[in-house]
Amino acid sequence: MLVEKFLNDAEATLALGQQLGQHLLASNKSLVIYLEGQLGAGKTTFTGGVLKGLGHSGAVKSPTYTLVEPYEDLALPAYHFDLYRLGDPEELEYIGIRDYFDHHALCLVEWPNRGAGFLPESDIVVQLTTMAMPDAPELIGRKICLKANTQQGEAIILALG
Repeated sequence: MLVEKFLNDAEATLALGQQLGQHLLASNKSLVIYLEGQLGAGKTTFTGGVLKGLGHSGAVKSPTYTLVEPYEDLALPAYHFDLYRLGDPEELEYIGIRDYFDHHALCLVEWPNRGAGFLPESDIVVQLTTMAMPDAPELIGRKICLKANTQQGEAIILALG
């Protein structure tokens, strides 16, 4: 299943992420979401929306240097990974990557291709691309594609409408 939407700005990206987070909270199921797109495409903004939908009220920063930022105090614990600076996928073993995916939690992974071979398959892939707005080419928005890889991922995407 594949759903595509055009988002006018960062606020729309945040809002869609929040909507997804609310559906995840209602389903209360662990899930793995891959976030793909070039630098500045809105992966961390979208993640911030998801975490807000789960009840997080603070700032969300990209864990570019720490690799993972835990949000364990939420009703559905979440872990935000950013693998952009990962030198070798094997480095994930040193942070105990498998432990994060072994319990009831949401795992959001930016730059998942850098962890190939050490990450579980995703339930949903979110692809963000910056592009000119259809009605105003001088303004830049985002195209978002949500692709389900599992039945659980498909149910969440269907709930988004």
